Amino acid sequence: MQFNGSFMMVLTQLRRALAALYLLLWGAMPLQAAPQADFQNFINSLWPEAQKQGVSRKTFESAFSGITPDPSVIALTKKQSEFVKPIWSYLDSAVSEARLARGRAVAAEKAQILAAIERAYGVDRRVLLGIWGMETNFGSYTGDKDVIRALASLAYVRYRDDFFERELITALKILEEGHIGRAGLRGSWAGAMGQTQFMPSSFMAYAVDQDGDGAKDIWSTLPDALASTANYLAKFGWETGVPWGVEVSLPQGFDLKSAGGQQPFSRWAELGFTRANGGALPKKGKASLFFPAGIKGPALLITENFKVIKRYNASDAYALGVAHLGDRLLGGQGFTKSWPRAEKRLSLAETKELQRRLLALGYAIGKVDGRIGEQSRDAVRAQQIRHGLPADGYPTLALLQLLRQKAG
Repeated sequence: MQFNGSFMMVLTQLRRALAALYLLLWGAMPLQAAPQADFQNFINSLWPEAQKQGVSRKTFESAFSGITPDPSVIALTKKQSEFVKPIWSYLDSAVSEARLARGRAVAAEKAQILAAIERAYGVDRRVLLGIWGMETNFGSYTGDKDVIRALASLAYVRYRDDFFERELITALKILEEGHIGRAGLRGSWAGAMGQTQFMPSSFMAYAVDQDGDGAKDIWSTLPDALASTANYLAKFGWETGVPWGVEVSLPQGFDLKSAGGQQPFSRWAELGFTRANGGALPKKGKASLFFPAGIKGPALLITENFKVIKRYNASDAYALGVAHLGDRLLGGQGFTKSWPRAEKRLSLAETKELQRRLLALGYAIGKVDGRIGEQSRDAVRAQQIRHGLPADGYPTLALLQLLRQKAG
């Protein structure tokens, strides 16, 4: 039976409304509550777009054969440690002694591969090691989820709007082009795949055949996986010869109000900033001042390369984990200044309240999601300056209470 475009559009809107209703009524259990027939209708509704993207009916039917919703994936969306743990707890896990020991061994074993990729793409091998280690513990665990099932489950409940539906169609294209067989398409709950956990769209855009065997194999061929990651970072603007950042000591009496924006490392040196370990600041590049745990924790000068790492995962904690792990694997030291582990952090609800209050004041902070990114940090800093608080960009209860009083 053939359907015209208008009918298919209405059908698509109807199933999206039903999925949203399931999500509203059953919270974290929409996939368990959803009738299989409705999920199958959703799968069927994908066919016109899949066909348009060059997916054959044979590949489509084979990919979805026997597929049911996976109720575990929605619960996992709420447990991303890079967004819920204190930065110091996250780094304790990211840069554990066990991971360092394994990473140093593989860094030595794969030194020639890493050097060749570094020469070819201009991306520091430290960051490649950091991503490889953070994503799969250097290939020891690449995920046990059926990628098609995971993506279909997330797309069905419209987690992150249309993002996972697009990734699902792209995963079908990966199968259609024969990059990997259906049984081998396994990865994370979010559909990330291979040694360095590429999403399907990243695979199609950035995967490379580094070893020249005719295949872009991010799953079992390490040169391909690491070179694909280097290509990704290079295309997003990695600047060769510039570090991701350095830990610094502030000059005595420095006024944080004057520390906004990027400046060359040479300018920071003129202002009296020094490396926390006593060394000289880098000669090349521009950096901005960043306090990942506030003024009581380590102070960092971060470059655009730090932001490039965040293109892999938009979390400051993740980027810092990647950067610090990579440094430590090749002889770098731990942070000089201690983390303020005893300090009370804002709860998720308090952070969202702070973001709502900043939004009400006219700041463009993006979504109210409890995640303090660059926009929220800039808004926090502006309000800290306004209220005479240390302008470190770090959200605190003191600032929230001041904003409450102002609103009252």
